Amino acid sequence: MADTQTQVPMIFTSISSSARQLLQVLRCIGFVSKAHVQITEAGIRFSVQESRVMQGKRPAIDLKHSLISIGFAFLQKELFSNYNYRPEAISSDQDGQEPPILQISLESLLETLQIFGINESKYPWSQELGFGGVTGALARGGPAAAFDNRVLGTAGICKLIYERTGSPLCVILEEAGITTTCELTIYEPEPLADIPFDKQALVQKIIMRSNLLHDAVTELSATSPTRVTMIASQASRYFALSSTGPHGSATVEFSTDPQLLETFDVSGKLVNTYKYSMLKAASRAMAMASKVSIRVDRQGVLSLQFLIELNTGVKSFVDFRYVPFLPEEGSDREEDEVEEPGDTEFPD
Repeated sequence: MADTQTQVPMIFTSISSSARQLLQVLRCIGFVSKAHVQITEAGIRFSVQESRVMQGKRPAIDLKHSLISIGFAFLQKELFSNYNYRPEAISSDQDGQEPPILQISLESLLETLQIFGINESKYPWSQELGFGGVTGALARGGPAAAFDNRVLGTAGICKLIYERTGSPLCVILEEAGITTTCELTIYEPEPLADIPFDKQALVQKIIMRSNLLHDAVTELSATSPTRVTMIASQASRYFALSSTGPHGSATVEFSTDPQLLETFDVSGKLVNTYKYSMLKAASRAMAMASKVSIRVDRQGVLSLQFLIELNTGVKSFVDFRYVPFLPEEGSDREEDEVEEPGDTEFPD
């Protein structure tokens, strides 16, 4: 590898002083087996999608493969002590030297990153959600608790290397004098579908403490629901999640106290329904994040943007988008003209 590096510059090399922080962020989207990876000058973007056939009501947006949710995790270059991306090293047969888009086994990457990790089976709370690892019990200790040394132990060094087009993605882990090298196979990228989300036509924007959403989604699971309905009203400053399942029905109402909901901007009254299992798939992000921005556009597409504050001072973001079901006849959802609420980012 050393000879190759002196002869031809590598497309991408990076070094992180904490493999576990990369692991914790990427686990937030670890509900599918494969991920698209895009390497850019600003960082590495991981994208996953979930496509399932809808039962009962059909989705409100006609998309190929019944795409109902997508997730994004972005590893900023600030997470790495050394980050080198050289677009000029990309093969000339690729037009315009666009940032490479790779498809890898996300399962394999997560398994590799946790080679030196903790034994999760030692912690009873690790299986609380059926995902293992960090849960709401940990999140209640604060967002930094997910990266507490008592949980993570000594941080290991992680190196990521992508030599040239067609090469495997090389992951090198070093800890306590032990070095492990893993080469991840690069698959021919499948077309990555998108769920259109119009940031310029928002009808709802709510920013709240993420653990409140996590607790609500967990509480609704007692009814074994297949769908969850989100209800918001500006006039009465009302925000709630409700579900109905074989074990009954449940509704969780959120307090609109500004200390809990720092932003509450809703156009009229909105009622939208989403697939519960996909919402629950974001539980890891809910448990780890300090804040969540809950946005809905005119078509009812839901965007959950989670702010994860790492103990290095770097803020990482994980995003999920969900396609709504069509409202039933007689639904209370309003279709009136609405005003745009303005900036869609977290306030400073």
